[in-house]
Amino acid sequence: MTNAATGSAVDRTPEATLSADEARRIALRAQGLLGAPDRRGGVRGVLRHLGAVQLDTISVLARSHELIPYARLGAVGRKKVEAAYWTGTHAFEYWSHAACVLPIEEWPHFAFRRRAYRVRPHWHHELPDGVYETVVKQLRAEGPLTATELGGAKNGGPWWDWSAAKIAVERALMFGEVVCVERRGWKRVYDLAERAVPDALLHDDLDDRECLRRLVRLAGQSLGVGTRADIADYHRLKGEQVAAVIADSGLVPVAVEGWDKPAWADPEALATPPRGRHRTTLLSPFDSLIWDRARTERIFGFSHRLEAYVPRPKRVYGYFAMPLLAGGRLLGRVDPAREGTTLVARQVSLESPKAVAPMARALREAAEWVGCDAVRVERVDRPELAAPLTAAVSAAA
Repeated sequence: MTNAATGSAVDRTPEATLSADEARRIALRAQGLLGAPDRRGGVRGVLRHLGAVQLDTISVLARSHELIPYARLGAVGRKKVEAAYWTGTHAFEYWSHAACVLPIEEWPHFAFRRRAYRVRPHWHHELPDGVYETVVKQLRAEGPLTATELGGAKNGGPWWDWSAAKIAVERALMFGEVVCVERRGWKRVYDLAERAVPDALLHDDLDDRECLRRLVRLAGQSLGVGTRADIADYHRLKGEQVAAVIADSGLVPVAVEGWDKPAWADPEALATPPRGRHRTTLLSPFDSLIWDRARTERIFGFSHRLEAYVPRPKRVYGYFAMPLLAGGRLLGRVDPAREGTTLVARQVSLESPKAVAPMARALREAAEWVGCDAVRVERVDRPELAAPLTAAVSAAA
């Protein structure tokens, strides 16, 4: 129900009680990591299922947006991944959990955020008068174009020292007047939204409440079960925004063993028990299964932090440590690198001896996917497991 005085949802009596194990399995299935993968849907099916795939510039084995479908589908061709995101009107880039690829069907749901950007009182970059209009006019006449083709992406300073044209086109992207239709060498290619977004979706008719209600429902479906904070984090909504609409979202209140906060679940996730094969794979630190540290610790009893931006002397697990998922558990992590055609496991951290075999398998599969024909293990945090892991990696060849 909704509190009429505040407009916020009041947590209702739970309609079901889940064990911690049930919640974990529901979350895995909702994220496409339990049960048979949807190979017919392919990468686009993964994107629609997750509702958002995070983008990031870091590339070790591969970029994160490639690692996400790999974790769920296996060795899908990397060119197919790129084509699935940026060929045709199937997806768009926007600010969701972070910078993300989103299914094109979600374009109307972000009208609330586009409106907020349009009335934003200040920006980090100043924009000279007339530049915005000039960039839009050039795209209309010549697009699709990169920022370089629009007049240059940088002024010659640090990476954030954008040119006026780059500032203008990125602002137009946030306003929804422009979209990224392709990536060339990781550079965005921009075009007018009116040309790139299907007519049936190109509108901002939904009011803020309806946008939020739909995003809360979609986040609940992608999570399977989560607290209000979990659901808010998925598309980086404010807690009060979620509270205002969650009672009308179609999600149902549940209690989860060991969780100290009320939870909400997708009713379809509760309808059938989650069954099927668990995927054994390495996860990108930007994988939506482990986006939120508190949720990851609550569900898996596993603490994980991306250390790419941590000073080297203070890193514990490595620059781009990738958690190992096996048997529905997080059993360890590896900080990988590539040297020619060798995948190098610079640092391997294993929770127990039971993690040796799945780590070896995951390393071999990842190596083959990125075109490496050898795996070298450099350091294992539990020295007694170094020899068994090296032997298992060799046996998996």
